[in-house]
Amino acid sequence: MLLARLKSLIAPRTISSFAPPVSSRDFFQSMPQEIAIFASGCFWGTEHIFLKHYPRDPAPGRGITKTMVGYIGGKAESTNPDYRTVCNGATGHAEAVRIEFDPDVVGYAELVEFFYRTHDPTTVNRQGGDAGTQYRSAIFTTTPEQMAVARRVTDEVQAKHFTPKGSKIVTEIKEAGPWWDAEDYHQLYLFKNPGGYQCPTHRLHW
Repeated sequence: MLLARLKSLIAPRTISSFAPPVSSRDFFQSMPQEIAIFASGCFWGTEHIFLKHYPRDPAPGRGITKTMVGYIGGKAESTNPDYRTVCNGATGHAEAVRIEFDPDVVGYAELVEFFYRTHDPTTVNRQGGDAGTQYRSAIFTTTPEQMAVARRVTDEVQAKHFTPKGSKIVTEIKEAGPWWDAEDYHQLYLFKNPGGYQCPTHRLHW
């Protein structure tokens, strides 16, 4: 599966803050905005399932206004990671999706709960047949408020859905560090390539 995904690589783009640069014309149009960052295996499927249920277009008003897939949570010295180095585990980054959303339309707690609904958070460094630290389950928070919400929702999901089955959530919850956009061909990959690989754990589990 990895060999099928390693092609047409170009250098990723770094962003030094959580919000992308915007012109003064677009600034007020983009408010209010928050950023949510989730890792749950191959980022193609993570982005795809969020946008299937919170479509940006043609259905406005669903809360998510923009997504990017990329790399986060790597070693401090591993700057400008690319797909090959992330996939061989050299950089320590996770494949993740960065979601811009309107909190007046969809709350952060709802997105965290949806994240848990759509992958297996009980497996360490694995989703389905994809294994490696880049496929770990993780929530990267951008504010102290998000950290508190992520921990609360995790406890609620654990008690309701996993403790009765004797399973334990192993999802990392940590403050977001530097983010690196993935190569262009990864963005919206499964919308551009409907027959492309999708991890089987990326579905609604309840």
